[in-house]
Amino acid sequence: MPLDVCQLPMVGGHPALDLVNTIERGGEAPHDFLTDGSAVLRWATQIGLVSDAEVDQVGRAWHDEPAAAHAGLAAVRDIRESLYLVLLATITDAAGDPLAAGAALVALHQRWSGAAARARFVLDSSRVRLAYGTVPAMLLPDRIAEAALDVMLAADLTRVRRCPVLEGGCGWLFLDQSRSGTRRWCRMADCGNVVKARRLTERRRAARAPGS
Repeated sequence: MPLDVCQLPMVGGHPALDLVNTIERGGEAPHDFLTDGSAVLRWATQIGLVSDAEVDQVGRAWHDEPAAAHAGLAAVRDIRESLYLVLLATITDAAGDPLAAGAALVALHQRWSGAAARARFVLDSSRVRLAYGTVPAMLLPDRIAEAALDVMLAADLTRVRRCPVLEGGCGWLFLDQSRSGTRRWCRMADCGNVVKARRLTERRRAARAPGS
């Protein structure tokens, strides 16, 4: 039985990378954990992109306008896929497509431009900030567009890693925040230990094989 989206481990090191990891891309039929608007709302609450009050606002807006709910879900998925293509192109051994990444950057810019057009300036004590998500029906896509912009502009993209699929990893993306910059697995407790255990079993089998 597949995990619920709220049971996914947050291994990305940034909400935008955890968004990218809400789909399992391995195998013939990738599994999307963002199955509907409800799943997106639960995930966004879990990751801290929206408050409980904002979830209520979005829920009411989407209930009153089903077309807006479909558009919001489609926008979130579009941002996720575009960001995945961009980040994949920054990873040396991930076989990313620079042309696809360029088109994805254009798509992300369009999504962010729309989010910025709906944002407003807010004065918080000693500073002014741009508050995204002022339109309930588009609050989630706008916050996610903001997160995508933040990771692209503020994070060190040379530290983006992919859990190594060819070595038995899951393919999730994460920011390597280790001091040495040599982190290989999304989580050592998951993929890392599974692969190590499988390799140990294979070595033991080989050692017991006749003629070895």
